[in-house]
Amino acid sequence: MASRRPKVLHTIAGRPMLSHVIDTAGQLEPAVVRVVIGHGADSVRQALSEAPVDWVVQDQQLGTGHAVAQALPGLRDDAVVLVLYGDVPLVRAETLLPLVRVAESGALGLLTVDLPNPTGYGRILRDPSQAVTRIVEEKDASEAERKVTECNTGIVAAPCALLREWLSRMGNDNAQGEYYLTDIIAMAVADGIGIVTPQAPDASEVLGANDRIQLAQLERTQQARLARTLMLGGATLMDPDRVDVRGEISTGPDCVIDVNVVFEGRVVLGSDVRIGANCVIRDCVIGDGTDVQPNCVLDSAQLGRDCQIGPFARIRPDTHLADQVRVGNFVEIKKSELGLGSKANHLTYIGDSAIGAGVNVGAGTITCNYDGANKHRTVIGDGAFIGSNTALVAPVEVGPGATVGAGSTVSQDVPAGALAVTRVKQRVLSGWQRPKKRK
Repeated sequence: MASRRPKVLHTIAGRPMLSHVIDTAGQLEPAVVRVVIGHGADSVRQALSEAPVDWVVQDQQLGTGHAVAQALPGLRDDAVVLVLYGDVPLVRAETLLPLVRVAESGALGLLTVDLPNPTGYGRILRDPSQAVTRIVEEKDASEAERKVTECNTGIVAAPCALLREWLSRMGNDNAQGEYYLTDIIAMAVADGIGIVTPQAPDASEVLGANDRIQLAQLERTQQARLARTLMLGGATLMDPDRVDVRGEISTGPDCVIDVNVVFEGRVVLGSDVRIGANCVIRDCVIGDGTDVQPNCVLDSAQLGRDCQIGPFARIRPDTHLADQVRVGNFVEIKKSELGLGSKANHLTYIGDSAIGAGVNVGAGTITCNYDGANKHRTVIGDGAFIGSNTALVAPVEVGPGATVGAGSTVSQDVPAGALAVTRVKQRVLSGWQRPKKRK
């Protein structure tokens, strides 16, 4: 990967590859999930510290067979062991379940895939009765064997007792001096153990990422899956190839999502929500009928029903907008609440504020919430009107129905229904001449 980060921590759809694999394993309701780590073990453990797994350290990287052997101590002989790979993130639980069922019957389950271009993969060899005889790596394959298109994915399931016995007999007499898990295939054949080979329905499920190019290909595959799920759930994607989901998203019916939209974290969209082009939405709940116009960034906020946001608006964490709120172009809101029907339509900063219902915040208004050391609160009552180009110096309160004249700097509370104006008296100089450049 040409990276200082362990490969399995590189992300697909906003989450580490290994996280996808752990989640898929969890869908099978296993008794235990064990993750064998070696290179970058501390980084992997730290990044997935909340994962419900047992960590097993492989101090010496002596091959796949050796890695699996590290995970077996303490497992019951009658258990079924399913082996997955941290850099093969897109395999699905429904593809793995038949493999588990095979192992539960006492046979060895081997997941295979049919590839039109099998270059680089080990081939599955069978006898005339179509029973598996062995796996041959491409470098060791004959010309005829290389024409075989059924390939080994490396994903296997086996009864624990058999797997433990096979691994104890495994040798490392090969060029790399490693213990290969694939050797158990020949051992199963020699022991007369049946080998059943469910096939992956889609080759993308069993592809790994060994470089950034392959990682990008897996990303596009996963995004296509997620886009398909959104559309089947009733969302319209103006271009499915240009929407990225980097987390979890749920949508109500009849949502419309335009191009180049990125969803991060956990996002919930109500029904009839419209998301304009070029938006980034992270960890937000957006109510029914809300329209987010192009080029907005929404982060950790809750928006009510029938709001209008943007274009070019930024909603920062801990912001709560009630129903029918309007937030216009070049407006930034942070850690604030806006009540029913309130609006801030242009060029405004609202921070650490509680704004009631029906409030109009004029263009160019800012809440001066930071004194260089501490944040302070601004409170604006229902129905207040804040004129354009106003500075509200917190802590300050504007009462219900009060009016602040345009161009004012308000540093003292304004009573309910009052008018506050702090303008400098205007002077008019008749006959004044504008300066001219000297020739």
